[in-house]
Amino acid sequence: MMTERKNGRDFRTTIGGQALIEGILMLGPQKAVIVVNTPQGHRVKEMQVKRVKDRFPILGLPLIRGMFNFFDSLRIGIGALMYSADFVDDSDEKGKFERWLEKRFTKEKAYRFVMGFALILGILLPIGIFILLPTLIAGLLGSAIGSGILRNLLEGALRIAIFLLYLMFVSRMDEMKRIFAYHGAEHKSIACYEAGEELSVENVRKHSRHHPRCGTSFLFVVMIISILVFSFVRWSNPVLRVIMRLVLLPAVVGISYEINRFAGRYDNFFTRILRAPGMWLQNLTTREPDDSMMEVAIDALTRVIPDQEGLDRW
Repeated sequence: MMTERKNGRDFRTTIGGQALIEGILMLGPQKAVIVVNTPQGHRVKEMQVKRVKDRFPILGLPLIRGMFNFFDSLRIGIGALMYSADFVDDSDEKGKFERWLEKRFTKEKAYRFVMGFALILGILLPIGIFILLPTLIAGLLGSAIGSGILRNLLEGALRIAIFLLYLMFVSRMDEMKRIFAYHGAEHKSIACYEAGEELSVENVRKHSRHHPRCGTSFLFVVMIISILVFSFVRWSNPVLRVIMRLVLLPAVVGISYEINRFAGRYDNFFTRILRAPGMWLQNLTTREPDDSMMEVAIDALTRVIPDQEGLDRW
């Protein structure tokens, strides 16, 4: 597929994706598409995207939009992950939890219940591990450290260390290696599209599995910005420190989102420095895909490219 951008190396698309279990989610400006690779072929699900900012335009303003875009992406991503998991669950026997849900809810209500629970868990678990845990550890060590500046630096160092250890641990799991390979296929296909080349396995294969606008890069920016923003909070009481971290978290996400957008839109010496840590982290969160994975990525990407030229311009 060729379009006007392609004279150019200046085109950057707003289309993004997420690796699933044996599949890929692509999120375009008009719709989202899930493609799952099954023994019977590609299973495809197309969905109209309903974003919070479409109902409340004020939530699309800079610094505000980051938190709500992150929430929308998380909501859509969890739903897509649950959809893809249905095709690889080879267990015919239902568990106690599934039987309990079927007894008390209709199928649609059971899905909403599980979806809501997964969404809450998807928000609370990262906050607990990467935000609150370092805060509590640094707070408990506060009396030994003394200096508020040193305490904040320790907290930031712990946050980054926990994040890196988590990625290193997950990247070694056999179950995650194929998901990370689909992640690489997603990046390669988008890079091929942005380069203006025909979306074929041969063309996609030659592109890098690293992409400057990856969610991994965004999460690392969140870690760095949190150190700067949280440094303004000097309370030594661990409970108050935790409360203030939660209060300031939307600001951290909002600032990080705008920095990530800026770094993704421009390509110069300064933005390459901003992107460098996130690009390096993608060595952990992506792997080289096989041809079948690239075919899934191409299928998903092709379906979300808008008919109107330039509608997906970054």
